[in-house]
Amino acid sequence: MPRGVLFVHNNFPGQFRDLARTLVARGVPCCAVSQNHNNTGIEGVRLARYVLPRGTGKDVFPLAVRAEADLIRARSAYEAAKALKAEGWDPAVIVGHAGWGEMTFLGELFPQAKQVAFAEFYYHGQGYDVGFDTEFIPVDDETPFRTKAKNLTMCMAYAEADAIVAPTEFQAGALPQAFRDRAQVIHEGVDVAAIRPAPAEPFALDDGRVIAPGAPVITYVNNNMEPLRGLHILARALPRLLAEVPQAQVIIIGNPSRRAYGGSAPEGETWKDVCFRGVAYDPARVHFLGTVPHARMLAALRLGVAHVYYTYPFVLSWSLVEAMASGCNIIGSDTGPLHDAIEDGVNGRLLPFFDVDALSGAMIAACREPGAYGAYRVKARAVAEERFSAAKGREAWLDLLRGLGVAISAG
Repeated sequence: MPRGVLFVHNNFPGQFRDLARTLVARGVPCCAVSQNHNNTGIEGVRLARYVLPRGTGKDVFPLAVRAEADLIRARSAYEAAKALKAEGWDPAVIVGHAGWGEMTFLGELFPQAKQVAFAEFYYHGQGYDVGFDTEFIPVDDETPFRTKAKNLTMCMAYAEADAIVAPTEFQAGALPQAFRDRAQVIHEGVDVAAIRPAPAEPFALDDGRVIAPGAPVITYVNNNMEPLRGLHILARALPRLLAEVPQAQVIIIGNPSRRAYGGSAPEGETWKDVCFRGVAYDPARVHFLGTVPHARMLAALRLGVAHVYYTYPFVLSWSLVEAMASGCNIIGSDTGPLHDAIEDGVNGRLLPFFDVDALSGAMIAACREPGAYGAYRVKARAVAEERFSAAKGREAWLDLLRGLGVAISAG
């Protein structure tokens, strides 16, 4: 008789970390299929990794390159899941990220299993991230076709899914109308009990200097250091901030060498190189920390008088939710993803994405009157608790799985 859950994620556990741990703790049998990345998995989850037999072919029709790559992953994931079946695994529910193709053929292997497809982002040829900012990645006549072609295996997964889960209303709204009746919004959330407002502490920089609590500090997190998260807008806003607030310090967290969501930088350069080219700033006051331990990022957030979060119309970052949970004064872009988290003038600011002067002005105001934004901080924290709590997300996932036939004991 089918029982338990099969997780499918290109880089497991990904967004399923908390859910997988919870199910294991409650005695639910769990296994997972993932590509052979350097992920560690979850204790108690049998993880079957697959290796791609080859890359895409040289003579593939250009618009089908992504589809071929996803179907190669789908076939490889099928073989990994087949090995699990040979061990006796027969899941009641398959929970998978639909973005890389791995879910495509699993219904053939486990025909009785219900399927839940995680919908992180459905691509559009226009109206979302594509064409939003053409300064660095121009759009041509083929761009909408290449972009929409990324959806091929996702559509196959959504068509067979018994339920579809999207993290935010914005992401659910990106789905075609045909899939929305099976979609529900469940954000995996953050641990708002552990990530919470706390007094700032002295912050040591890599060069040995220490920023004292109370200093006018602006924080910014951009994991891939790319324009999609507004790096170029921040860069251009810094000279005015640094000129008008001589004590201001800026902490920037992210790895410029990581692969960007929004496309690659020109050959031989990083997006940091591109975005800061021609920008005059004092390197003694603008601190690029690279990738840092999570605790250090949270310490930086607690230090700041404001946290800047900009994004194209794309997925919402965990870093924004963690900044809200930390009680930060949020300065965000007035773009779709932010509307699920920030209400302008209530729990933060939302500014026109391309208005560099508006961002400079907001950062300057935060530095000059840090005490004026206490209400924003309190309400940002309250929204994090209400909409982005890991505990609430966990319970919503458990209710969904119970409804699909997974036996889960009470916590």
